[in-house]
Amino acid sequence: KLAMEFPSEDIFLMTASPVIKAITNFKQVSKTLEEFDVEEQPSSLLEKRYPNIKVIQSGVKQLKSDEHKIFTEDGKEYMYEKICLCAGAKPKLIFEGNPYVLGIRDTDSAQAFQKNLAQAERIVVVGNGGIALELVYEIEGCEVIWAIKDKAIGNTFFDAGAAEFLIPKLTTEKRETPIECKRTKYTMEGSEEKEGPIAASDKLGSALGPDWHEGLHLKGTKEFSHKVHIEILCEVKKIHLQQEFIQLQRTSLTFPKEEKHVELDEVLWPVYVELTNGKIYGCDFIVSATGVVPNVKPFLDGNNFAVGEDGGLKVDKHMRTSLPDIYAAGDICTASWEPSPLWHQMRLWTQARQMGWYAAKCMAADTLGESIDMDFSFELFAHVTKFFNYKVVVLGKYNAQGLGLDHELMLRCTKGQEYVKVVMQSGRMMGAVLIGETDLEETFENLILNQMDLSAYGEDLLNPDIDIEDYFD
Repeated sequence: KLAMEFPSEDIFLMTASPVIKAITNFKQVSKTLEEFDVEEQPSSLLEKRYPNIKVIQSGVKQLKSDEHKIFTEDGKEYMYEKICLCAGAKPKLIFEGNPYVLGIRDTDSAQAFQKNLAQAERIVVVGNGGIALELVYEIEGCEVIWAIKDKAIGNTFFDAGAAEFLIPKLTTEKRETPIECKRTKYTMEGSEEKEGPIAASDKLGSALGPDWHEGLHLKGTKEFSHKVHIEILCEVKKIHLQQEFIQLQRTSLTFPKEEKHVELDEVLWPVYVELTNGKIYGCDFIVSATGVVPNVKPFLDGNNFAVGEDGGLKVDKHMRTSLPDIYAAGDICTASWEPSPLWHQMRLWTQARQMGWYAAKCMAADTLGESIDMDFSFELFAHVTKFFNYKVVVLGKYNAQGLGLDHELMLRCTKGQEYVKVVMQSGRMMGAVLIGETDLEETFENLILNQMDLSAYGEDLLNPDIDIEDYFD
């Protein structure tokens, strides 16, 4: 975007990775909903397309905001007029520095994960967001103990009703041939992976796109398809390595069977997970899919940034941080303007793309002394993704975020086919969750955006026999 706005200016893109993430197959589904794939491409492609862009492959060592300088790991320094920090976030590991704990947030860690899974008989997955959900669904031939701190799965995206709708999919035998992996990985000559411990989480890759597991053959050693056991309302209390566990003289449990009695495990595992509910399970390794923390560390030293409660760099409605000429976008930043009542920040690919695009527009407008309106994408929270092979659309305050008790829910559910939930407040639609091919996203998006009083329709709003789209065309 910047390269187009300022064709005669030099634009530097600094990245620690030899590849860049490109958005492909972009589709504007509706006014605010976007669908796209994320693909890794060699940075030379970008330089070919925009001759004024120079990609500098090196990590950032230090930012000196008062001197308008940035220092890279390879010992060079660069002056800037304006800079936008888009360093994303890194996985929030349950335990740092444990070789049996694998954090998943990017394509590199997904590959490390796949390598380990090939020898695994049982893993423990901790976390309840999008990545944990996809992971558990995709893994075959390996016992999975899934520890979540909530009552129901997928808490970031759904309520318990949606979780109930999805759970049968975890146990059915599924498998179409996996789609060819769209994520070609470019390794640079001489940077052949050195065998390190499996948790090299300090090396930052780029965040996973929405289809990251496609074409990764996630299969363990056992000859069955799905074996998932969910432990709810618990977190990891401690991780014991095999030696420590033997010395503790405690007992661990086998994979729970249908009959309720629990058996003690005779097998010796490389690592043991003790949960806050008192249960201990042995496993080959632990996947920490417990969200991310903004990657602000390289920039804080010697710079007085205002930082949000979630650890991100605070940005105003022009995506400016608290320091002059420094902007931030994506997972690294915390939106600190007064948001629209129907939008909230979530560290997702869709928002990162929108923020990056808008930040470039703001940098251009500020440079040219022009005024700029807030981008329309910040009007309504909208995200489309796929879980368990169902299309999932979430709109507005889909989980009644911030609405207190003053709201009601309306539901429609056809087992194995669709799940529709709307959040209503004083007769107006505030949010919705649509799972399956409902074809309601555009209608609902409009109803949420125009805040029309729908009291007159009552329950008929979700009546499957009434074609609601015709009503509101």
